Amino acid sequence: MSINDVLSILMFVSFIGLILTGFPVAWVLGGLSIAFTAIAIVLDIDLGFVIGVDWAYASLSVNRIWDIMKNWVLVALPMFIFMGLMLERSGIASDLMTNLTMVFGRVRGGLAIAVTIIGLLLAATTGIIGASVVLLALLGLPVMLKSGYRKDLAAGTVCAVGTLGILIPPSIMLVLMADRLAMPVGDLFLGALIPGLLLGFMYIIYLLLISRLNKKIAPVPEDAESVSLAAILGVFKAVLAPFGLILAVLGSIFFGIATPTEAAGVGAFGAMLLARFRRQLNRSVMNDVLGQTTTTTAFIFAIFVGATAYSVVLRGLGGDQLIEGALLGLPFGPTGIVITILFVTFLLGFFLDWIEISLIILPLVAPVVQNLGFDLVWFTVLFAVCLQTSFLTPPVGFAIFYLKGVAPDAIDIRTIYRGVFPFILLQLLGLSLIFIWDDLVTWLPAQAY
Repeated sequence: MSINDVLSILMFVSFIGLILTGFPVAWVLGGLSIAFTAIAIVLDIDLGFVIGVDWAYASLSVNRIWDIMKNWVLVALPMFIFMGLMLERSGIASDLMTNLTMVFGRVRGGLAIAVTIIGLLLAATTGIIGASVVLLALLGLPVMLKSGYRKDLAAGTVCAVGTLGILIPPSIMLVLMADRLAMPVGDLFLGALIPGLLLGFMYIIYLLLISRLNKKIAPVPEDAESVSLAAILGVFKAVLAPFGLILAVLGSIFFGIATPTEAAGVGAFGAMLLARFRRQLNRSVMNDVLGQTTTTTAFIFAIFVGATAYSVVLRGLGGDQLIEGALLGLPFGPTGIVITILFVTFLLGFFLDWIEISLIILPLVAPVVQNLGFDLVWFTVLFAVCLQTSFLTPPVGFAIFYLKGVAPDAIDIRTIYRGVFPFILLQLLGLSLIFIWDDLVTWLPAQAY
């Protein structure tokens, strides 16, 4: 093993260790890039090792960071974030919950199904998991608990459904992945649509089955009313506006009318119009949404800057070649290598956020998978589905902590862990289906182009 290999391994291990301390990710990544550049220079100049990394890499990092900051595709990020936050404030989800409760109230597990449908709609309008989980918890959790739903089922449903926004387009995770892999965002949006909807339908089937097998887990509310035409019309009316916005954003991308960046602008403006039409738009709401959008965008771009510097130094040390050699040296064949990558990604999701994994791990393994002859869009969507589990797996399952922050005291952290476990298994089942039938990802992009 060469000195470069040792430095590459130490750099990655240091990253994992420092992340677990809770220190800001952006500073960890940027600090490690500076520290290991200095170490490489000392070893090269003072001890005579040929490392190949010097202070010129600082200039290279600056150039790479400038390329990111002027990237036209990434302009879509703050606008998609703004769109999701503005729709959250418009009150559409509240109306949907009221009307869907009337439609599915007499179905066993119907309230949880209503939460799932709202979650699917939210997923197609925002990729902000925290906002989706908190909103679903505030709307659906009290209703389910009041109706006698078992606490773990209610909590698990809210957590799992709230994470769909990270996969179903327009997803900010897919925008980041497309940028790191120099892929068209539209390809990933098209490829992820069917898998995202598949997971949502799997949740609904599970809720129907579990409520049938155990009638006490999700009872029919005693005050549930029969389905009426007024309730159905209410659902249609509540869905019409957000569905039109989704169609305008995703449809313009899928049919080649607009780029993702242009479509994001349409979505942001449309969300403002909807909030204005529903009389929810005022100066306070606008200031709040703009503030949250700025904070979220700054957080993501700070990690972008740190990850860029980190990746440049790691590649200079030969870390990408080390990983490629280690993967190709596995005695499993191409399919076994992909399974190994997904398994390691699943384990990393226990400790790392999806942003760090997307920005650091994905660019290192994707070229290896592509060289093995696999479709890059298929693998990237697989990778994204695998990362979705990171929101539900302890100890860093962010959806769990978002829910705990707004859940009643009667729902403790153990109850939430029990509730999300079946949904983690469903996500892994969905991952397996996508792995076996790659047409679930590749069919729609092929039809579009």
